[in-house]
Amino acid sequence: MKIFLAQQNYHIGNIEGNTRKIIDAIHLAKNQQADLVVFSELCICGYPPKDFLYFEQFIQECNQSIEKITSETENIAILIGAPQQNNVGFGKKLFNSAYFIENKSIRQIVQKTCLPSYDIFDEDRYFEAAKEWKIITFKGKKIAVTICEDIWNINNDKMYETSPMDVLSEHQPDVMINLSASPFDYTHEADRLSIAKANVLKYKIPLLYCNTVGSQTEIVFDGNSLVLDNKANLVGRLISFQEDYNSYILNEDGSIENAIDKKNIPLADSNYHKDLLDPSYNIESVYKAIILGIRDYFSKMGFSKAIVGNSGGIDSALTIALATEALGKDNVLTVLMPSPYSSEHSVSDAIQLCNNLQTLYEIVPIEKAYNTILHELQPVFNNKPFNIAEENIQSRIRGNILMGIANKFGYILLNTSNKSELATGYGTLYGDMAGGLSVLGDCYKLQVYALAKYMNRNVEIIPANIISKEPSAELRPNQKDSDSLPDYQLLDNILFQYIDRMKGPEEIKKMGYQKDLVEKILQLVNTNEYKRNQFCPIIRISSKSFGSGRRMPIVGKYFS
Repeated sequence: MKIFLAQQNYHIGNIEGNTRKIIDAIHLAKNQQADLVVFSELCICGYPPKDFLYFEQFIQECNQSIEKITSETENIAILIGAPQQNNVGFGKKLFNSAYFIENKSIRQIVQKTCLPSYDIFDEDRYFEAAKEWKIITFKGKKIAVTICEDIWNINNDKMYETSPMDVLSEHQPDVMINLSASPFDYTHEADRLSIAKANVLKYKIPLLYCNTVGSQTEIVFDGNSLVLDNKANLVGRLISFQEDYNSYILNEDGSIENAIDKKNIPLADSNYHKDLLDPSYNIESVYKAIILGIRDYFSKMGFSKAIVGNSGGIDSALTIALATEALGKDNVLTVLMPSPYSSEHSVSDAIQLCNNLQTLYEIVPIEKAYNTILHELQPVFNNKPFNIAEENIQSRIRGNILMGIANKFGYILLNTSNKSELATGYGTLYGDMAGGLSVLGDCYKLQVYALAKYMNRNVEIIPANIISKEPSAELRPNQKDSDSLPDYQLLDNILFQYIDRMKGPEEIKKMGYQKDLVEKILQLVNTNEYKRNQFCPIIRISSKSFGSGRRMPIVGKYFS
């Protein structure tokens, strides 16, 4: 039996566009004389559709799409993911389902069992879990079909009461097929391969795993669809971070023959020890994820051009370089906005970056606007000493300039804040925290440096002086980040333990970090939740990004 995997990039809610894409893949599979085409989880509507699922018309359009696709399945079978109405009379109104369609007929529907409701997932809000599990018989083979999380409920620390493969394995299936929408983070592809192998080793049958690809606002899906034979050998893998297709022949003995080529691109190390922050770990995938995140955000929102504030610092330089790679040099405008405290090298470094990238730039000094506002505020400030108020005014002037240009010409403002700054509140609301999309908001400062070095791997794109100089916001004379924040090596590792690993203060102290330092950093994180609550979407590259995956109370007192 020849099985065709279709790893595609869908657009949430664009059911008509997704339907055309699916039908095109069916025709491609027919040309390759495939027997079965496998698509990904909720491919009809895109994943995650969120509250679109509450609209009856949305579900009706999904059903109409299924009918249209069904008419294209003459002499072929497909597995597609779609929401299915629950007609039982109790429970949630929908199932997260896989439709098995053969020769213009819906033969069987499989419902998802394990509905994740953690981190960025909220499936239990919308879907009812499966209550029965049946094998699909096709071409003399018994197929065990599962959906994404269903194969993750295998280790000793099971999250769900039922593991569908335990039930399906009683029918002695010949092959497992999993329709997935598994998001990227820089450790997840290693975890995914480990889980896939664990399933094969337990059930002793091959696994074909079809994952979606593309970015949906903040969530990036990397594809990396996998094919493992019955001995848990990785015999096929679709290309990461782009659409890809391939056919595989399932032999009688459970072995898999790749009918097109023998590509088997290495995955990240599944033995990776994740208890310490390694800024360079899987950095190429982090880079690709951010590029895809920018590109899809713009294309799916209907925008083409970005504007970025260019301070001459490493965060803005890296953001500009990534945006230029994603959108093209003619679609990125950078704006230099020197203040009375901007150093000469910051301006020259910023210009050198633009010259290296061949991007357009404008210089809009803010000194006159800054002095005007200070003059108007003088009676209110009443000659009080210079402090954070004057610093933030500069940042907010810059935010206004950037948003003004963005509004005038239809740009999207890309934010340049990194995860270390967002965690500690080292940023100005309505100033340098403004933006339509955060490019580096899930990258710690150490990862920013690692990404900058990766960008320069072949040729110097980001000027060396930007990477080597001491970071500064340049909002007062001789200001340095180190005036307000601990050394980034210490800061990032403590933040990583608290945010990504969810370790409490006492646990972190026992790792050898100073008590006062731990308490100071954690207090900064907790007291600045109100800032992050107002922040723009962040391209997610870690297992615990700020945003929907980390839901903390704004007025919480715990750990402060």
